[in-house]
Order: sequence, then structure tokens, then C-alpha cells
Amino acid sequence: MVLEAMAEAGVPVTPTEVNQRLGLPKPTIHRLFTTLEQEGFIQREIDGRGYSPGLRLRKMSTGILSSLRIRTARLAILNQLADEIGETCNIAIPDRDAMVYLDRVETKWPLRIQLPVGTRVPFYCTASGKMYLSSLDRRHLRSYAMSADLAAKTATTVSDPGQLMAEAVEIRERGYATDNSEFMEGMIAIAVPIEEGNGRLVSTLSFHAPEQRLSLTDAVAHVEMLKAAAANLTSLLADD
Repeated sequence: MVLEAMAEAGVPVTPTEVNQRLGLPKPTIHRLFTTLEQEGFIQREIDGRGYSPGLRLRKMSTGILSSLRIRTARLAILNQLADEIGETCNIAIPDRDAMVYLDRVETKWPLRIQLPVGTRVPFYCTASGKMYLSSLDRRHLRSYAMSADLAAKTATTVSDPGQLMAEAVEIRERGYATDNSEFMEGMIAIAVPIEEGNGRLVSTLSFHAPEQRLSLTDAVAHVEMLKAAAANLTSLLADD
């Protein structure tokens, strides 16, 4: 029940916040949090108050999402999308401090950018990462922007916290995120959210390409195609 409440919250929570829903005796809720932390299912945030999913729980969730039956249907959608766009398509999930590639279908072009399954990429300078940041509430977005190391990866990386927060708001309003050679020189990318039935982001769907083959302006023309595929992936989650 505690893990379900934390999963539905989608942000770091305190025992008191969880217990507002569960109504357990105060010693019980604190004992449960202590046990879950000791077993590696949850971990304390840097503020010392909130808790978020721990390594053990994150590995479990990745394993569930990677189960054969779900993955077969998911890859069929990815393969169709990659054929239509002609570029490498990816599904990524947010981890504690980065996006992790869960699935990908490579472009058939010989010139391709190698970011294999399992690769971890930063939130602040990738399309999938910025899509995730846009889903955070104002308090958690600001906390990330002000505390993360926004080191410039390229000349176009957004390294200013205020600018990053403003861009996240824009992304939330338009429904897609871009990477204009911000993570890797000469690589562009577009990402959209894959959501649960309640509208909360679960993962992201994106594609990337060498800038010399596809400009960011031309890439944006594929946004509606991305959103349609993301809707199919959302339905897949609901059906499961």
C-alpha cells in the first residue's frame, strides 16, 4: 500500500504525506518506511525528508516493462514508427538522475548515432530528459534546476537554471521537447510523453538523427506521428 501510494504520487513524498491517504498509526507508517529503505526499495532524498524509489524498486519496474509479451508489442510500434520516420526511435524511462534507454529501433541509414539500450543520458540537455522535467511540478523542477550540474555538453546546451525552467514550461504547453545539438554536437532529437491513464508521464518516445541528414525544423514535422505512436503505447500499458 505504501509503494502504491508513492507510485501514484510520482514525486518524492514524506511518511506523513503517504499516511494522509492510508491512515495508519504513526509508528506503523514510520516503521514501514524504515523497512522499505533498509531493503533498498525506497531511498531518502537529499533534503532528508522526502523519499523516492530506490535501486531495487527501479530495477523491478524496468524488469516488468521489459517483459517479453509487452516488449514484443512495444517493438512492433517502434519498428513501424522507425520505418515511417526513417530514423532511430527510442523509449526511455526516468531514473533517479538520468533517462535510461529501455528500447530502441535503429535507422537503416549507415550513418547512425550509437546510444544502445541501457545508456543513461542527462535530463537537462536531451529531448527525452527535458520532456520528463516538464512533467514535474514547479517545486521539484526548481529543486532540480538549482541543484543539478548543468555542465555544457555543446555550444547550445542550456546551462542556466532559469532558462531551463522556462523551457520546461514551454515544453509542457506544446506537448513535445527538442534537442538542438545540446547533448551531442550534430545530433537533433524530438520527444513526446508516454502517459498513464491519469495523464502522468511514465516514459518518453523519441527519435534522433544526424543534423546533416535531418534539420530540427524538418524533424518537428513528425511530432504528430510521434504522438500517435505514444498514444498506442499508452493504450498498451492500459491493456496490460
